Amino acid sequence: MLETLPSLVSLPPGSRAVVADIQLPGPEARRLMELGLVPGTPVEVVRYALLRDPVEIRVRGSCLSLPRQEAEAIRVRLPEAT
Repeated sequence: MLETLPSLVSLPPGSRAVVADIQLPGPEARRLMELGLVPGTPVEVVRYALLRDPVEIRVRGSCLSLPRQEAEAIRVRLPEAT
């Protein structure tokens, strides 16, 4: 089921979602979790740099710049329309 979830880089700037899974090897995933990217955490795509790499996101009140390769491995759930 996680394969069907969109990655963080598939969202346009200004979009909000919730982290569902981080599909990276242990040490890389652990580093992102230490930065606050844990499943269930809301995240917002702030902007993309030239050629869409890196990606600036806002998580837990802080802005982070992630390499595109890492952002592609972060699967998110979109908020349900109300």
